[in-house]
Amino acid sequence: MLVEEHGLSSQITCDSAGTSSYHIGDLPDRRTRENALEHGLTLTHRARRMTGEDLAQFDYLVAMDEANFEAIQNLSHRSLGLYSDENTFLLREFDPVVNDEPSVPDPYYEDAEVFEQVYQIVHRCCLQFLTYLIERHELIPANDSPSASTSVRK
Repeated sequence: MLVEEHGLSSQITCDSAGTSSYHIGDLPDRRTRENALEHGLTLTHRARRMTGEDLAQFDYLVAMDEANFEAIQNLSHRSLGLYSDENTFLLREFDPVVNDEPSVPDPYYEDAEVFEQVYQIVHRCCLQFLTYLIERHELIPANDSPSASTSVRK
């Protein structure tokens, strides 16, 4: 949604994948989908596991927590025989509010309020990551986007 809002859909492609086999083929948690709907988002993607092909296809990999970050590193080493952290990040590295917490909290065993807190963390971090991409790659948004002055895509 952020990429589209910034007129960068023709320049940036995003996908989501886990680093383990949990929930493959499932929709996101019901509470996550309900929270997303409150923000105008409809989540329809199905869970899949990250593969070595993802390492070649995507320029950036962003992990929600340190365990997933390490799993990405291990997959990279197994698939490519090397690991470069230049384009792999923890999402909270882009958090403009909290700098000392490396992981996005997992709200699974929590109430709806925590799901909202996680949404706010992810949203602000993704916005900052998008800004990073725009600046690093000098991306120019489509002229008809609502935020054409601050768009990005790679």
